[in-house]
Amino acid sequence: MKRLLLLLFSLLTVVSVSARDLKDYLVPTPWRIDIQEDKGISYHHYQFQQMQNYFAQFNLSTWEKDVTFHEYGENIVRVSLRVDPRFTPQDYELTIKNQSIGIVGGSKEGLFYGVQTLRQVLAYALAEKQDIPAMYITDSPDLLRRGFMLDISRDKVPTMKTLYQIVDLLASWKVNEFQLYTEHTFAYKNHKEVWENASPMTPEEIALLQKYCNDRFIDLVPNQNSFGHFENWLKYDTYLHLADCPTDCATIWGARSRSSLDPTNPGSFDLVKELYDELLPNFNSKYFNIGCDETVELGLGNSKKMCDSIGLGRVYLNFLLKLNEEVNRHGKLAQYWGDIVIDHDSLIPYLPKNMTCMVWGYDTQYDFDKTLAKFEKAGLRFYVCPGTATWRSIIGRNDIAFTNEYNAAVNAVKHGAAGMLVTNWGDLGHWQPLSVCYAPIMVGCSYAWRCDSSITSRVDFLLNQYLFEDPTGNLGKAVMKLSYAHTYAKIPEGVANAFHLMLHRYPWTMKGNYQTKELTVTNLKRCETEIKDALEILKDAKPQCDDHKIVIAELEQACDLALHGVKLGIARLQVKDYQTLSIPYDKRKALANELEKIIKNHKKLWVVRNRPGGLRESAGRMEELHDYYLQK
Repeated sequence: MKRLLLLLFSLLTVVSVSARDLKDYLVPTPWRIDIQEDKGISYHHYQFQQMQNYFAQFNLSTWEKDVTFHEYGENIVRVSLRVDPRFTPQDYELTIKNQSIGIVGGSKEGLFYGVQTLRQVLAYALAEKQDIPAMYITDSPDLLRRGFMLDISRDKVPTMKTLYQIVDLLASWKVNEFQLYTEHTFAYKNHKEVWENASPMTPEEIALLQKYCNDRFIDLVPNQNSFGHFENWLKYDTYLHLADCPTDCATIWGARSRSSLDPTNPGSFDLVKELYDELLPNFNSKYFNIGCDETVELGLGNSKKMCDSIGLGRVYLNFLLKLNEEVNRHGKLAQYWGDIVIDHDSLIPYLPKNMTCMVWGYDTQYDFDKTLAKFEKAGLRFYVCPGTATWRSIIGRNDIAFTNEYNAAVNAVKHGAAGMLVTNWGDLGHWQPLSVCYAPIMVGCSYAWRCDSSITSRVDFLLNQYLFEDPTGNLGKAVMKLSYAHTYAKIPEGVANAFHLMLHRYPWTMKGNYQTKELTVTNLKRCETEIKDALEILKDAKPQCDDHKIVIAELEQACDLALHGVKLGIARLQVKDYQTLSIPYDKRKALANELEKIIKNHKKLWVVRNRPGGLRESAGRMEELHDYYLQK
């Protein structure tokens, strides 16, 4: 009965949204849309599909200024494509009137963006079986640089096919910058020990990806963390002498070692210089993200003497400036994460104006307004960098992502940011599937072009239309429902949701953590209900996208893993001291058996979209919990 009711609700919802307005199909939202009373273009399915197919493969390296489409010699539609240098390069105008279409761009890039909007207009006409109305669209971006960064160092390195798929989506959303966050996943010729089990990107693959991006007016920006987050290097004794803390130091994250380079050791710079010399010639971008975030060991180990002498902030700045000079020697401009400089904001006036500070903050309360004002006042170049909030979530946290992205975009425009980079991280296993990430990537990238909050009311529709191709509308609904399931846990906002917390913090107390101490059985059961309801909706989805089988399979896997976290949380709350090992052994054994099946499926699905490197580490986190269950 329950499933029947959900099915009826789903069908009613589909009927209620099946008749969509043209504007619902446009993402990002154009600056101005004028629907006019003149004759537009009459609906002819074959002809519209012919046009859609043509522009889906449109390449401006071989473009024709005038293209004619017809259906059996009739219903002629003429398309005119022009570049007008009087326009700003990324601007375009789209005019549709009397069986003709005109696109004018300020450059080939602007013309390309106009074509993307035309494809969405055609999608509307085909889906709704409607004439295309006469219209005039004039459009330009709020921010000139609109980027997306994908973490390929926390276990997942996508296959080239997956990367191409992502680039196609980014291009359709008018994104013009793409970064692959790298710590150890580039195949440096002298450092095989570091990457040999990570399935790294090779120079040949970078060349292929760069061409694919360039054909879609996307700048592939090199990215190599160069100070903090050097764990995947320093864990090897070969590089241990370069660690700030070779043994545990008392950092703000607890006892840590081997995560940050020692900036006072000349060998640290020599290593990074060698990496730059090999990496940067593979890219034609003029920018380079050198990272340098979360240097939590700085001043606690080998660098302590120097930090005590001239100040921790000054030691950090000196190394940053030295890296910048090396980047400039390669003819590029450095981007760097802004967290350390922001914590020592007296250093801001000493930062070179040729560097770009990447100001990141990932929660709903991050004060972009206050922080950006400091860089604006100093006349420095900066980006805003919100996040998708998918990492450590398993099934998403779109409420947090959408608010964070909107705040970032609004304040980016207010303070004159040079760009916006939407980040998608993979902390602690990279357990969230790509399907969970689509919605916040799309919304964030859309905000970077035009900060129109109305997009959040039609995300499920846009997912179904452009990604899942699900005529039932159910797949998008299920994805969105899953992303809000965590809210029913009613715990404070943090870096993880309840499901991931349980799977990661299983050896530790629940009552000592600001999030887990608020968990209750009642609220976890409500989360469980939401996830199961979403699964029922998912069963009635009928996606037609090429990867529909993996989309369904990875979402079901994510639900199984999240539900396992719920079960563990409930079981812990039902024992006196809330400890995992206090759960009766028979129940722990049953949990272990369930998790064993999830792990097996995790390994199977991983290699469909991703390379095998990193799978051992990702699955290993689940396997540690599995083995913990079986302790006596």
